Amino acid sequence: MLSNKEVAIIIGVSVVLAFSISLVESFKAFLYALVAVFFVIMINTFSKKVSGFHLDSEVEVGLWEIKRYGFRPEQYFKKPFPAGAFFPVISKILSAGYVTWMASFVFEVKPKIYRAAKRHGIYRFSEMTEYHLALIAAAGIFSNLFLAAIGYLIGFPNFSKLNIYYAFFNMIPLSDLDGNKIFFGSLALWSFLEAVVLVAVAYSFLIV
Repeated sequence: MLSNKEVAIIIGVSVVLAFSISLVESFKAFLYALVAVFFVIMINTFSKKVSGFHLDSEVEVGLWEIKRYGFRPEQYFKKPFPAGAFFPVISKILSAGYVTWMASFVFEVKPKIYRAAKRHGIYRFSEMTEYHLALIAAAGIFSNLFLAAIGYLIGFPNFSKLNIYYAFFNMIPLSDLDGNKIFFGSLALWSFLEAVVLVAVAYSFLIV
C-alpha cells in the first residue's frame, strides 16, 4: 500500500520530528519520540489511504513543499522549499524549545476511473471533488484524535499529546495541508474538527 518513496519520506520526517521534539533531552527520549511519531504518521497515512480506497481512488503522501513566496507570477522558488523537513527544527529554535511544528505531509489523489465507472457510471465520478479530498484529509485527523483518546486511557499521556499536536498543526488551513483541503471542501466539517481539536489541545495541558 505504501511505495518505497513514501516509506523513505515518512522515516525521514519521523527522524526530523523526533530530533526536534527531543532536542535538549536524552537519546532514550529521542528513540521514544521516533517510535511514537512514526506510529502517529503511519496511522494518519493509513487512514487516508483506506478512505481514498473506499472513494475509488489512490492516495499518495509526500513531503510538504512551498513553491511560491508571493502572489505575483515571478514570485516562486526555482526549487520547491521542503517546508515539511525544515519547519519542525526552525519552529523549535525560534520558540526557544517550546513549539515543534508537526505538519509535514500533503497528499495527492488519483481516481480509479475503471472502478468509478463500474460503480457510478463513467461520466459521474471520473474526478475527485474538493469534498472528497476533505473526507480523506478528515479521516487522518479523526484517526489521530481517536489514538489520542486511546493513548490517554491506557496510560501513555505523551503519545496522546503527540497525536493531538499532530492533528492541531495539520488542521491549520495553510498551503496544501490537510486543514486547507478540509476548509475548502466542507467548512462545516472543518469547523467541527477544529472545535474538537482545540478542546483536545486545551485538555492536553492538563495531561500529566
